[in-house]
Amino acid sequence: MITLIVIGFLAGVITSISPCVLPVLPVILTAGASRRTPVAVPAGGMAPAPDDDEEAERPRTFSWRPIGVVVGLVISFSLATLFGSVVLSALHLPQDLLRDLGIAVLAIIGVSLIWPWFGELLERPFARLPSRQVNPNSNGIVLGLGLGLLYVPCAGPVLATIAVVGATHDVGFGALVLTAAFGIGAGVPLLILALAGEAITRRTGALRTHARQLRFTGGVLMLVVAVAIGFNLTDGLQRNVPGYTTALQNLVEGNSGASNQLQQVRANTGNGPGKVSAAGSGAGAGPTSTQCTEDGQVLERCGTAPDFAGITGWLNTPGDKPLDLASLRGKTVLIDFWTYSCINCQRSLPHLEAWYKSYAADGLVIVGVHTPEFAFEHVMSNIQAQSKALGVNYPVAVDDNDATWNAYSNQYWPAEYLIDPTGQVRHINFGEGGYGTTEQLIRELLLDHDHTLTLPKATDVPDKTPTETQSPETYLGYQYAPLHITGQNPVQNAASTTKLPATVTQDTFALGGTWTSEAEDLSAGPGAALELNFQAKDVYLVLGGHGTVTVQLGGKTTQTFTVASVPKLYTLVSSPNSQRGLLRLDMSPGVQAYDFTFG
Repeated sequence: MITLIVIGFLAGVITSISPCVLPVLPVILTAGASRRTPVAVPAGGMAPAPDDDEEAERPRTFSWRPIGVVVGLVISFSLATLFGSVVLSALHLPQDLLRDLGIAVLAIIGVSLIWPWFGELLERPFARLPSRQVNPNSNGIVLGLGLGLLYVPCAGPVLATIAVVGATHDVGFGALVLTAAFGIGAGVPLLILALAGEAITRRTGALRTHARQLRFTGGVLMLVVAVAIGFNLTDGLQRNVPGYTTALQNLVEGNSGASNQLQQVRANTGNGPGKVSAAGSGAGAGPTSTQCTEDGQVLERCGTAPDFAGITGWLNTPGDKPLDLASLRGKTVLIDFWTYSCINCQRSLPHLEAWYKSYAADGLVIVGVHTPEFAFEHVMSNIQAQSKALGVNYPVAVDDNDATWNAYSNQYWPAEYLIDPTGQVRHINFGEGGYGTTEQLIRELLLDHDHTLTLPKATDVPDKTPTETQSPETYLGYQYAPLHITGQNPVQNAASTTKLPATVTQDTFALGGTWTSEAEDLSAGPGAALELNFQAKDVYLVLGGHGTVTVQLGGKTTQTFTVASVPKLYTLVSSPNSQRGLLRLDMSPGVQAYDFTFG
């Protein structure tokens, strides 16, 4: 537990001086400079704010406002990260509500600094209390609480662990301790900056003389920050500003001891095996499909479609409000089970996106039910970012707890369930392919419901379902079996060093250098190298963490790229023809490798 506290604290310190914190720094620095001297107010009355001369003559005493701002920030950031998703899901509220509240608080305080009468108006209900002093410094904690909902530091392994635990609603004592340590660590540098800004203001007579102008400037800064965050204008900071803290982050959070501790915190969040990424049509099905011919060519009657169950968030709906099948009666509905890091799902998405664009106006509703495979796919911000990057514009239901997946007795990604306007399942397709049949059945249902429709011509999206012999999907975490590894047996949840063998067996991989074997991934350490003997046209790998990857094919370097931000699928090999090859990957410490897939 002591180790966990130290890791969390140091990770918090490092992330609070990283480029990603730049959006909130102006507010932190002006936290003390934007205060006003408390004014005594008689019961039931209001007192005017002092003018500049009066305030300049008053001695500036130590202000608790900067401390309040940072304390409020740490508290709200920690609670929102761990419990925000749980509370919002229980109340059926949009997942971005807390962020919107933070923007509103920042804007309100900014306006009150620009126009003091607005702040006095907010204080008026409290000013009627007997012997009440109107203290404009008291909104420090309120400002901090709002700011904490907007505080998004760079996502290293520690913060990713906290976010995953919160998103999966499985918060244990270790997660609470880690979050508290991280929050305190993040607060220390920010508090130093806030106190420095307050001290400069308190000791500089020229600044005191222009106190009102400083308050006005502070208010404008808060409004600018609120607008910038509200319109996502700060999202590029992590990508465009050099990551000068990456080496420190890898040293503290990427070592084997830290990885072991964080793995224990995440131990109960993985889904484990039991789900299948289907390259072609799957085999077997749940109760809903027992009345249907799998991948049938005609419309059938397969029973009433189960409603969406246990959905923890919605994307691409008006106000991110939930949908239900009852409200979609009269519409043709296509439910697609997917997860964003699955290459089979990614190859099917262009077809769904084309259908949505062509037929939405004629009554087609597509709902992508995002049921995660890996822990990082539970994190709402990851789902949002990758859905946008993949061009998914139709509604997405976040099925964090597999409730809708289980309601359909589903087993595959991707899987499509076509539902008619009366709520009956009429067609089921597992895996990739069969797009022409599915589109034709969609058109039939639309025309059956409204004979007056003039549908656009059928879409023309290439079917990229692989038909060649290829290596099987290869998971790298120890919880998945079989483990396709040549003559090696890495120690679970601990760093181990090994040498690459002289040869690598077909359709297996081998390790060299230092690696930490975890439930879902292999985490690279010093000198980490991986060789894969594969057969395919294309090779993909899900990667997370931070660092660089160098790719060699047949002994020749083909590319070097940086892994950062959201864990996602990377293309390692792309060729026109299927080939048997030896792929070598050299990874810097801190990179996490999850799953090879092929095309």
